[in-house]
Amino acid sequence: MSGLGIDVLTIFPDMVRHALPYGILRRVQEAGKLVVAVHDLRQWGLGSSRQVDDAPFGGGGGMVMRPEPIFDGVAAIEAGAVAGRRWRVLLSPRGRRLQHADLNRLAGLERILLICGRYEGVDERVCEHLVDEEISIGDYVLSGGELPALVLIEGVARLLPGALGDPLGAGRDSFAAGSLDWPAWTRPATFKGLPVPDVLLSGDHMRIAKWRQDKSLEMTRERRPDLLQKGGEGLESVEKEPRLIHGRTGR
Repeated sequence: MSGLGIDVLTIFPDMVRHALPYGILRRVQEAGKLVVAVHDLRQWGLGSSRQVDDAPFGGGGGMVMRPEPIFDGVAAIEAGAVAGRRWRVLLSPRGRRLQHADLNRLAGLERILLICGRYEGVDERVCEHLVDEEISIGDYVLSGGELPALVLIEGVARLLPGALGDPLGAGRDSFAAGSLDWPAWTRPATFKGLPVPDVLLSGDHMRIAKWRQDKSLEMTRERRPDLLQKGGEGLESVEKEPRLIHGRTGR
C-alpha cells in the first residue's frame, strides 16, 4: 500500500465518508499519499439487531459500547485485504489532548486505526487491552469520536508530502514552531478605510520578516503564553536576522 493508510471504525460511517472528498483531503488521496477506509462497526454487532452497546455494570445513565464488536472489528480490519497491525487510537474525551507533535508523529506511521467512541463511553477492556493510545481534541465532550477522527485525519493530511502548495508551509503553521502564526492581509490594500500595514507593502523582505516575527511573538504572548513557557525560551530565541525562504519569510 502506498501512502499513509487510515482505517476508521464507527457506527456512523457516512458521517466520516462525506467529509473526505474536499480540499486537502481530496488532494492527498488523489495523489496516493493518503488512503482512508471507513468501516461500519455494526458489521460486527451482536444478534439480528447488530447491537454494539449495553447498560453499564454498577448502574447509571446512558449506554456503554460493548467490547466484542470493537475487538472483532479491529481483528477483521487487520486481517483484511491490506493485512497488518495498525497503530490503534481511540478518540476519547479522557485521552491525551492532541498536539502538533502528535500529528507529526502519526504522519510518520504507515497505518493507523481510529476507533470512534459513542454513548457514555467504551468498555474499559478496549482501552486497556486493545488500543495503543487515547486522544482527545480538547477539554470538552462531543457525542462521539467521528468529528475528532476527522480533525485528526485533516491535521495529519496537511503534513504529508505534497499536501500543501508551499512545501515549507506546514513548518510555518501556528504551533509548528511553538508559537502562533503572524496575522495576514491580502488585496485590496485599503478596505472600508482600513489599510494594510505599510511594512507589508514596502518590498523590504528582511524588514517584513522581522515584523512578522515580532507580531507572532506579540500574539503568542497575548493569547497563548503557555506556548512560550512550554518551549522554554520559545520565540525569545528566534534568529537575530530573519531568513528568507524562496522569497517568503520563515521562522
